[in-house]
Amino acid sequence: MSQSGQLTDASPRIAGFGEDQFARILLFVAPALFCTNLLVAKATADLIPPVHLSFLRWGATFLLLLPLVGPRLWVRRGAMLREWKDLAILGALGMGVCGAFVYIGADTTSATNIGLIYSASPVLIILLAAAFYGETVSKLQIAGITLSLLGVIVIVCRADLDVLVNLAFTVGDLWILAAMIGWAVYSVLLRHRPSEMGLSTRFGATTLAGVIILAPFTLWEASTGNVPVWNWETAGWIALLALVASFGAYQVYAYVQRVLGAGRSSLLMYLVPIYNAVLAWALLGETPQPYHWIGAALVLPGMMLATAKGKKKTA
Repeated sequence: MSQSGQLTDASPRIAGFGEDQFARILLFVAPALFCTNLLVAKATADLIPPVHLSFLRWGATFLLLLPLVGPRLWVRRGAMLREWKDLAILGALGMGVCGAFVYIGADTTSATNIGLIYSASPVLIILLAAAFYGETVSKLQIAGITLSLLGVIVIVCRADLDVLVNLAFTVGDLWILAAMIGWAVYSVLLRHRPSEMGLSTRFGATTLAGVIILAPFTLWEASTGNVPVWNWETAGWIALLALVASFGAYQVYAYVQRVLGAGRSSLLMYLVPIYNAVLAWALLGETPQPYHWIGAALVLPGMMLATAKGKKKTA
């Protein structure tokens, strides 16, 4: 962030913190930003159709980004044209699949199922990063991943094995599964696909690509009679998504993912169920249960182990 308040492509340095330490701190901030998306998905099921919600969310996000990255997008228009295939894929995955698919699935599946399915995304990210780009993880990191995953299972299953054994998947679960796969692919590509653009400029270009790709699907949804209920509440939900779940969350995630790597940064998904429980208690009056505390006692130490730096192998 520059003195004028504009995002810059340079890596931030905070007094007293190196880049790696700062990224680790942000690793614990990002889940709070991301989980607002799940809360809004449930809250707006009868107010805003899913594709419209994704289109309006990212359209508003691009308008928010425009004063900050617009001049750089114009300067880098040549790079945008050269990288249009990558931008289209990232936009389709990050703004389409990871947006509309979640909203569609949230209408017919439970929060428990969403949490369980998304908890598999770090494993898939690590496998994809290792298989296609040679990223490695240490034994200490594997131990942290295992510990964190156990904590997530405790939370999403409410410390009851019968919940896991008897879990029945719905059509909504398949939409969430597709969104989870899309998130994993998006995360790995964002890390490893080369770009001439800086971090925030590329995010702006990706957002624009996502809005363009979502536009025809939004028109199709409207043609079926599914249109938003336009009022101040609708505007408020869209503003919340644009400011917090989009602008803030994706900027933080992209930075953390670049510094810590696709595998380690993906572990922030383990914290989403914990943050979601805290927000549900604060905003909805739901009292945290013992299994929340047990899960937190496993996830948080696991995060510290899993985000520890491992030795890199050279080709």
